[in-house]
Amino acid sequence: MAALGYFVDIFDLILFALVRVDSLKSLGVAAADTKNVGIWLDNYLQSTGLVLGGIVWGIVGDRRGRLTVLFGSIFVYSAANIANAFIADVPNEGFGALLHMIGAGTALSQYAILRFVAGFGLAGELGAGITLVSELVSKERRGLATTLVATVGICGALAAFAVTQWCAWRTAFLIGGCMGIALLILRVGVVESGMFASVRKAHGATCGAFWLLFYPRDRLRRYLAIILCAVPIWYFVGILVKYCDAIGASMGMPEGARPTPGPAIFWAYIGLAVGDLLSGLLSQWMRSRRRALLIFHALCAVALVLYFVVAPKSLTAFYVVVAFGGLATGYWAVFVTTAAELFGTNLRACATTSAPNMVRWSMAGCAFFWLTLEGVLGHTPDAAWQAAAILGAILVPVAAIASFSLPETYGRDLDFIEK
Repeated sequence: MAALGYFVDIFDLILFALVRVDSLKSLGVAAADTKNVGIWLDNYLQSTGLVLGGIVWGIVGDRRGRLTVLFGSIFVYSAANIANAFIADVPNEGFGALLHMIGAGTALSQYAILRFVAGFGLAGELGAGITLVSELVSKERRGLATTLVATVGICGALAAFAVTQWCAWRTAFLIGGCMGIALLILRVGVVESGMFASVRKAHGATCGAFWLLFYPRDRLRRYLAIILCAVPIWYFVGILVKYCDAIGASMGMPEGARPTPGPAIFWAYIGLAVGDLLSGLLSQWMRSRRRALLIFHALCAVALVLYFVVAPKSLTAFYVVVAFGGLATGYWAVFVTTAAELFGTNLRACATTSAPNMVRWSMAGCAFFWLTLEGVLGHTPDAAWQAAAILGAILVPVAAIASFSLPETYGRDLDFIEK
């Protein structure tokens, strides 16, 4: 159930990128503006919904239980996506006047609101699922279980690509919402974590105390380090893959042979699925989460060089490099497992739910610095790719340093609390 939940999670996170151009054009946005409007809807609004939802659902997960989040989050997401299929401009009269009064009278404003709500709903899926799985599975097999969740979940992007090849964008959103409702029904009968139940009974006052992640200094350091170590994943997906059309043009690729987001996302997520499987198995074989993370950071550095040096030579080379980049950044399974292992049972849902969404929120920061660096470089034809390259050259070393600072968590007994 956790794997299927993450499958739906990734399906929606990638769906907007796949339908961005077609959906925005159909709503009257000029082709030249689809990049900036897309960044606003996806990198800013949806990712902000994710980070706020990550905090709220994390607190709920540690106060009310992991299952409460698994039911509540998927319901909010499903309702938002089903509504997203029916967005439209409404006349400024009757009920429409009320919508205009609250700023939701146009299809584009409704799109923006629902992207935020969908992000808020989705935020609880992965963290609650990983927390529950981590507490139900033995410490020897925990990494295998979380790797299965991450690998199956990543395939949601491939499903989203297939759906958008056959369906209009409104139908694709409707399918995503219906998948969530079906998953909600399937989850009836899933059991709560006994480890959480006993801790809640004995230490209820500290369960879900989100502020405890920021004090004392050692706990804050652990929290910041686990977030920073995964930022390159969403830099790669949120900038280099989703906006490969703009970056490809900036690197001088001819108009008839430039990459487009759909195929780029498809190949990147094939690489990510393989990478998640390999990174999880590697951490089990090496009996070390930290060493597995560092190896994949080294692969990230290689992938960045290939992206900006080799990929522009041809469209085939570009997609091959994007697939390798997906593999290199495919350490999400090890990241979420480490996040669950780093913190006690009374704060585990808070940490495991908020940390991945803080990482996803970094898409907003990456987009901001990318556009800012473009401006600093003078908005020249080369500025888009040069700004993206500078950003990557900063993020990957920072992530490696953060991973190196983490304590080793492989095989840790999770039946402990944060004082």
